[in-house]
Amino acid sequence: MTGEPARVYYSAMTSDTDRIRKRLAELRSEHRDLDEIITRITEQGPYDRLQIQRLKKRKLMLKDQITHIESMLLPDIIA
Repeated sequence: MTGEPARVYYSAMTSDTDRIRKRLAELRSEHRDLDEIITRITEQGPYDRLQIQRLKKRKLMLKDQITHIESMLLPDIIA
C-alpha cells in the first residue's frame, strides 16, 4: 500500500492535465472560429468597424489565454 498515495496523486495530476488540455482545445477552436468570422465579415463589403474591433479584441484575449495555458503545460527548461 505504500504506492497508493503516489498513484492517487498521479491520477489527480493526470486528470488536471486532461482538463487543462481540453480547455486549451476549446480556446483554440473559439480562436479559429473568430478568425473565420472576422474574415467573412470583412470580405462582405461594408462592415461595422466597432464589431470587428470587439471581435479582434476577443481573439487577442483568447490568444493570451492559450499562450498562458501552453506555458503551464510545458516543463521549465533550465538553460
